[in-house]
Amino acid sequence: MLIKYINLSQQLPASLLTSLQTVKGFDEKTFTAVHASGAQVTSVRINPGKKNELSGTQLAESLEPVPWSSDGYYLPERPSFTADPLFHAGAYYVQEASSMFLEEALKQSCDLSGALRVLDLCAAPGGKSTLIQSVLSEDSLLVSNEVIKTRVGILSENITKWGAVNVVVTNNDPRDFQKLPGYFDVIVVDAPCSGSGLFRKDPAAISEWSAANVQLCTQRQERILADIFSSLKPGGILIYSTCSYSYEEDESICDFVVSSLSATSLRYQLKPEWNIVETTAARSGAFGYRFYPDRLKGEGFFIAGFRKQGDEEITQAYSFKNKNQLSRATKDELEAIKKVIADVSRFSFLKWQENILAFPASLQDDLFLLQANLYIKKAGVSVGTVIKAELIPDHELAMTGLLSADVPYYNADKETALQYLRRHDIKCDTAAKGWTLLRYNNIALGWIKVLSNRINNYYPKDWRILNK
Repeated sequence: MLIKYINLSQQLPASLLTSLQTVKGFDEKTFTAVHASGAQVTSVRINPGKKNELSGTQLAESLEPVPWSSDGYYLPERPSFTADPLFHAGAYYVQEASSMFLEEALKQSCDLSGALRVLDLCAAPGGKSTLIQSVLSEDSLLVSNEVIKTRVGILSENITKWGAVNVVVTNNDPRDFQKLPGYFDVIVVDAPCSGSGLFRKDPAAISEWSAANVQLCTQRQERILADIFSSLKPGGILIYSTCSYSYEEDESICDFVVSSLSATSLRYQLKPEWNIVETTAARSGAFGYRFYPDRLKGEGFFIAGFRKQGDEEITQAYSFKNKNQLSRATKDELEAIKKVIADVSRFSFLKWQENILAFPASLQDDLFLLQANLYIKKAGVSVGTVIKAELIPDHELAMTGLLSADVPYYNADKETALQYLRRHDIKCDTAAKGWTLLRYNNIALGWIKVLSNRINNYYPKDWRILNK
């Protein structure tokens, strides 16, 4: 499971090591030794929506499970994920093991079987959003937000590959959510931080680290939490996390949440063999959870949970003005869609410019509300466009489990699959004609169109593999 990387023992910032001397769980000798070892841990989280098709692959073999995750596994070595079609198909997500504890925090904080409105505030590139979506009920809504515009594209791509239908991707500043007071049941804030917990994975972070940057990050974290807190309903759950070891970004922020935002700290149940360190904040006694790479198989991570004080039954009136609502697909468009999607009764089909979106019918009003108040990058699943009574399917539709069993498909070998992912010309020995789903190991990669004299490759240009 461990591979050699780079010796970091002499590079760790002395001021960081000094600042951690009084922090619970820190052992300078073993901490510096694990960084000096050059060891790294590679872990993935399997997509439960595509899990059944993984039989016969390495991911279905006896891999070591991440102990606090339902679908997380350690790999014996880091493979070339780019050369694995299953990676591009969204069969799994490469995610740091410590951060997978978010699943446990959610399970211990709220009833995941209910219909929840959840916000992942700082979501790119999408690891925590895909995790959250995997544990929510079908009736729940996930708003996956990224503040930085240039990072929204990769977030949308990973949400699409995951095959999620009940997700809206937004690009907004935390303060924009103040237009939705008391709207969310759960808010997850994986806050921008100084990044010391990622020194093993990203040695460049060492040169960028400074005590001054820790202070800047602390101020930013407080502003983010203050800006977003009004959109959490009374009785709702706030989960805060960083990939920093610094007390100022972790336990001190817990003090801020309890004292300035009037929230109640949550305590999680841990198994001793996990070797996660429970800490308490100096002023408030709020509980936090530290992950040290010399104690467990994962990187540096901190997480804490809170409950907002107040009456859970308060209802709010929200504004729908300033934007036009999405229009509904026409009867003829629905007829074309019914030929491709197995069960249309669960969804509202809405026009977004020329595209038709499939969105859970039970969440339609939520989508209208979000569109009226936020900048939406992606909502539900883009089904495609209907031209002359024929559905021209979108790539997003291929990534979901919505398709009818009558849709033609072709199971490609690995080399054909990789050629497809490079957006090269491919050959398929198939009797199918027209729009056909290209699969690898029975998991969809995307669309091809089989014509009499050629096969057109419709894999998204911006996603193609660039190496040969």
